[in-house]
Amino acid sequence: MDLQDQLKNLFPEHKLTETSYSTDEIKKSQEEPIICKYEKRKGKPITILENFKINNSEIKTIAKDLKKSLSVGGTVKENYIIIQGDYRDKIMKILNSKGFETKRVGG
Repeated sequence: MDLQDQLKNLFPEHKLTETSYSTDEIKKSQEEPIICKYEKRKGKPITILENFKINNSEIKTIAKDLKKSLSVGGTVKENYIIIQGDYRDKIMKILNSKGFETKRVGG
């Protein structure tokens, strides 16, 4: 019995909801491409994603997916995502596969 089965037994009335963002909704809400840029802060490389036109909870889900797939840390501040390390190419591939249009800026 795995963890999800145990949780279903403990909380039978809870419905598992996955926040999914469809590509049609993304293309309608996104007028400009997401800017993917590289900076160094305190000598450490970071990748910054900005120009999201979706709500904050969806940005948090996208950040969580990115951090999980890249196995790195990061955070969501205001309307942009900060990922630790220089992963611009990988992030752009992931976001393009989810239906986002991206633009590489800097370096």
